[in-house]
Amino acid sequence: MSKKIKFASVKEQMEVIRRGVSEIIPEDELIKKLEKSIESGKPLNIKLGCDPTRPDLHLGHSVVLRKLAQFQELGHQAILIIGDFTALIGDPSGRNSTRPPLTEAEIAENAKSYFEQAYKILDKEKTKIVYNSEWLGKMNFADVIKLASKYTVARMMERDDFTNRFKEGIPISMHEILYPLAQAMDSVAIESDVELGGTDQKFNLLVGRDIQRENNMAPQITLTMPILVGTDGVEKMSKSYDNYIGISDSPKDIYGKTLSIPDNTIYNYYEVATDISADELAKIKLALEDGSGNPRDIKRALARKLVEMYHSLDAANQAEQEFDNIFINKGIPDDIPEYKSDVEKLNLIDLIIAVNFAPSKGEARRLIQQGGVSIDGEKITELYQEIIFDSEKVLKVGKRKFMKLLPNNQ
Repeated sequence: MSKKIKFASVKEQMEVIRRGVSEIIPEDELIKKLEKSIESGKPLNIKLGCDPTRPDLHLGHSVVLRKLAQFQELGHQAILIIGDFTALIGDPSGRNSTRPPLTEAEIAENAKSYFEQAYKILDKEKTKIVYNSEWLGKMNFADVIKLASKYTVARMMERDDFTNRFKEGIPISMHEILYPLAQAMDSVAIESDVELGGTDQKFNLLVGRDIQRENNMAPQITLTMPILVGTDGVEKMSKSYDNYIGISDSPKDIYGKTLSIPDNTIYNYYEVATDISADELAKIKLALEDGSGNPRDIKRALARKLVEMYHSLDAANQAEQEFDNIFINKGIPDDIPEYKSDVEKLNLIDLIIAVNFAPSKGEARRLIQQGGVSIDGEKITELYQEIIFDSEKVLKVGKRKFMKLLPNNQ
């Protein structure tokens, strides 16, 4: 017989659960589930579906992972579902077209990378991992038809991205319509009590409730988390927008990127991307609202906190010192990469390409024209200026890219 767990009160648990949440559907049912859990001493099954199409995680992904970690700390069972089967379909959620399916080898490699990064947030020993191919792979065609009969086309078309694509005449494939049903079967298979997801996953999570009811199960609670805005303060955080802060980024990159976020996003980052206490959070909110705190200083504290979370306190202090040296004291990093050319000279555009500081000549040209390129602290605006490798020089491109140019006779 398993040992009964002693949980915190419903009130205490709800204070933690509500933090930074967009919606809890429905909240009264969650409270009843928590009451039953406390009475029985049995943890709730908290489900998070993992997308193995993304090998690199950023702070946007950490928002829902942190909520899962909070449920862990409250004593509940965290269940990561690796969508190795659904990744073979491709999820169009929040997109104007379907996401391309992956091969099994790509899925396995991405899942491994996902775990390594996710365990910086989750307690590895208390996390249950399952692959949805375990049950979806066993379904035959008759099973799929039976599952499809439990949902109507009209209900499926309530999903925003389907509705928009239909109106615009953009094709919707049948396999895309089956995707929410497949995700719902995950909830049936693990007897999910609560499913977590971003606001863009709301429809899929609600389908899970319906399909659980069809299988004579108590429907799961759907808990959605906000989509974290990127460092540009406009688009959602994404590698494709180059506005992300990666969980595996270096300390200096996490620190520097954090300082670039707009002031009006500071509180949101603290609320959903850090583990500071509710009291600390309230103080930060007040300081930002009444002007008693300098946003720059609050942002620097946020940058230190994020580096500490994903690296260490020493790394955070060092990243701040290096940032100050470069941007306040106008110095250069202590340890920068070196480049030695096998030719006597290169024009500036070719040099930027050679050291991989720009993906194309067009981008290199733009950086130069915008005044973002300097040699030994002197801005270079001549696109084709020749750089002679006759002595040691320091090339700087943008705000954080440095390269020591060595003489080719060294």
